Amino acid sequence: MTKTSFFLFALVASFSHTTNANVSITFMEGAPKDRFVISNAGECLLQSLVVKIDLRKSQGKLIFDTTAAGEGVEVFQPFETSDGKITLIGAERVQDGQTSLDLAIDQLAPSKSVSFTIDVDDTLQNSELGNIRVSRAEIQGGAVEISLNGSAPSNALFGSDAKALVSMPDC
Repeated sequence: MTKTSFFLFALVASFSHTTNANVSITFMEGAPKDRFVISNAGECLLQSLVVKIDLRKSQGKLIFDTTAAGEGVEVFQPFETSDGKITLIGAERVQDGQTSLDLAIDQLAPSKSVSFTIDVDDTLQNSELGNIRVSRAEIQGGAVEISLNGSAPSNALFGSDAKALVSMPDC
């Protein structure tokens, strides 16, 4: 390869490189609070994220248990941001028994995370850990939808490892 052709190859390769914008969402069972961690697993600054978490089709038929009265079992915890800046969309609080929630995140830098706590219960007649605690497999099938800057949403499902990886458009 001549120096000129090597230079052209390197130049084309540098322009054809795309930067991914993946977002990872992890559910962690905890006592007394369960935690959701939303992480920028990509290489670019993400701005104006809208994150929708929908647990209706989860294996455990999960609900958010936010008050002492209602559909949840014994222990309850309201929505609370624990790391970063997260805003609920469309409501001041998550209602007891709700199965989905919408969040706004102003920005999320590469390798950074935001998180929130809330109580999640399953509604199965016979569950692996009882209705108060949620096994990783019980969140499987729950959906995550994310859009950036008002763009078309990208989707993923939670797996049996309690994680969802949303592949976003390149940035």
